[in-house]
Amino acid sequence: MADPSSYRPKPGQIPDSPGVYRFRDEHRRVIYVGKAKSLRQRLANYFQDLASLHPRTRTMVTTATSVEWTVVSTEVEALQLEYSWIKEYDPRFNVKYRDDKSYPYLAVTMNEEFPRVQVMRGHKKKGVRYFGPYGHAWAIRDTVDLLLRVFPVRTCSAGVFKNAARTGRPCLLGYIGKCSAPCVGRISPEDHGELAEEFCDFMAGRTGTYLRRLERRMTEAAEEMEYERAARLRDDIEALKKAMEKSAVVLADATDADLIAVAEDELEAAVQIFHVRGGRVRGQRGWVTDKVEDVTTGALVEHALQQLYGEETGDAVPKEVLVPALPEPVEPVQQWLTDRRGANVSLRIPQRGDKKALMETVQRNAQQSLALHKTKRASDLTTRSRALEEIADALDLDSAPLRIECYDISHLQGDDVVASMVVFEDGLQRKSEYRRFQIKGFAGQDDVRSMHEVITRRFRRYLAEKERTGEWVEDDAEDTLMGQDTLMGRDTPTPSETGRESGTENGTDPHVTPVNGFKDDDGRPKKFAYPPQLVVVDGGRPQVAAAQRALDELGIDDIAVCGLAKRLEEVWLPEDDDPVVLPRTSEGLYLLQRVRDEAHRFAITYQRTKRAKRFRSGPLDDVPGLGETRKQALIKHFGSVKKLRSATIEQIQEVPGIGRKTAETIAVALAQAAPAAPAVNTATGEIMDDREDEAPETTADASGEPVPAGAPDDRRGQER
Repeated sequence: MADPSSYRPKPGQIPDSPGVYRFRDEHRRVIYVGKAKSLRQRLANYFQDLASLHPRTRTMVTTATSVEWTVVSTEVEALQLEYSWIKEYDPRFNVKYRDDKSYPYLAVTMNEEFPRVQVMRGHKKKGVRYFGPYGHAWAIRDTVDLLLRVFPVRTCSAGVFKNAARTGRPCLLGYIGKCSAPCVGRISPEDHGELAEEFCDFMAGRTGTYLRRLERRMTEAAEEMEYERAARLRDDIEALKKAMEKSAVVLADATDADLIAVAEDELEAAVQIFHVRGGRVRGQRGWVTDKVEDVTTGALVEHALQQLYGEETGDAVPKEVLVPALPEPVEPVQQWLTDRRGANVSLRIPQRGDKKALMETVQRNAQQSLALHKTKRASDLTTRSRALEEIADALDLDSAPLRIECYDISHLQGDDVVASMVVFEDGLQRKSEYRRFQIKGFAGQDDVRSMHEVITRRFRRYLAEKERTGEWVEDDAEDTLMGQDTLMGRDTPTPSETGRESGTENGTDPHVTPVNGFKDDDGRPKKFAYPPQLVVVDGGRPQVAAAQRALDELGIDDIAVCGLAKRLEEVWLPEDDDPVVLPRTSEGLYLLQRVRDEAHRFAITYQRTKRAKRFRSGPLDDVPGLGETRKQALIKHFGSVKKLRSATIEQIQEVPGIGRKTAETIAVALAQAAPAAPAVNTATGEIMDDREDEAPETTADASGEPVPAGAPDDRRGQER
């Protein structure tokens, strides 16, 4: 725990002007970002007597080891820079709204020839009109299903649309009158575009025009005794009214506004937002946040506005934003919102009438959200804390392991050997920190040696970062680190936002920076910069010994190591002859099992991805300079690799983009490549020799998954 006086700036060093400041911890990680009208006055508040500080503020300043600041011209610039840095650095002590998700919108792709109505999440795209957000996707689908009777706009995907156009047969919606079937030419692009515009107008709140038009047409049909058409129009009117009932009018003046309410206690706060468009509630969303310091309601509102509108522009920012308390000062925030919208935005507290009544409803929702969150979290937080304490007691650790890393090795009969690293912080998954490794130091199957290599590579990078920041120095460290890193290959990170399991196969991922290529002291999350308190390996005593040996060789003695053996769920420690046996009902054992199982899942998924890619490879993959586009063109032209192999150079040249030199290279490569064994479907015994281009060196098991030719059908127990 650091003493704030050890890094307190000297008197007169801090400027008395607007700016943004950052607190960093011992690993140079940004842990808090704030803005101030006067940096000198604001930062002075953090260096008071610790006893007078808010408990979480006290934790922050004792965790930090340095503070720095950036001076800006205006408070609006400070607000913009603070938002940018919070998004970039993800500081652990800043107000962060949890339990948020990508809310669904009803989207109309007006940028397409035939606009499509669909549910969309995530970032908004240019040329697409959005309505919402909605609390649930099913609410959007129910509304669209009702409106398609009157506005039969296309809703199918591009693949379905192209297939219908190719076959000349529309989908089911086209047959039942809920799609105008532009795929088969029943409606022109211009008429379909007008239909989509009418749909958007109705969703935007201009409903009276269409209802009056339909009622007039229904009356005319009845007068002309076309009772069937009149009945259909009557049903259309009822469908529109039913859709309108799903979002009742709450503000009579067709207001476009967002209402934000906050419910809080000493530790947490819940935020609820109602999106009102055309006087109707079009969507609702909510967040929950920890109160890191003693922030006011106005400050919580300011953070909510940043989160809500930080990525929005234009009409996505409404004309009016109603809040329970105004940020202090309010002028920079209001100017920032105006800049985002491109027109004046009113930020105020409702005082009377319908808007105040609706704000009370939003406030009740916020209070219920906070109460529900506390009910759910109390048990979960207590359980996680107890699990970490049990692990610390069982392994004789000095403190609870707040960061746990687990490693697992995966392969199929010694092929495609890979490893995974998963991270749990405070007992929860930290998917942005997951990493994957390809074992390159040797060939073959050796789990113990593989574990040693992975631990060495991971913590060598950690030591390299410590050396770079001056925390650790060794005379020949750089040569040793770089030499071994070149020998073993570079480690492959996973994408951070979603935890998706994708990456490179050859170890040259552009996201991976060499040891000498780490960025400057910017506080961004580094790949291997932060050490765990506990390393867990999937395995027993040999794997644990290999991991401990790797740490000893690197001179690391402050990280605990243990292993979890699958057979009896025993916990092995490096120096002990006997395992530690935790009770089956132990929360600590349950957490270790979750960590181990997640590492196994992550490793085997990566191994299967590599194996599938290898199975899909063919002789054309070895032709230098032949990209994926031209390979597909060759297969499309000849039908299979077998026919391509028998083609002449002149015939190969007929393929667009293939010159004589490339054709000669292809012919030579195919002539040198030995024909693969015929593919066989083991379920039917069918020989699929004409599918050489699809799976030249594979067979198919009963489930349809490709396996190596000659491999046993039942691979259970062969893969780990």
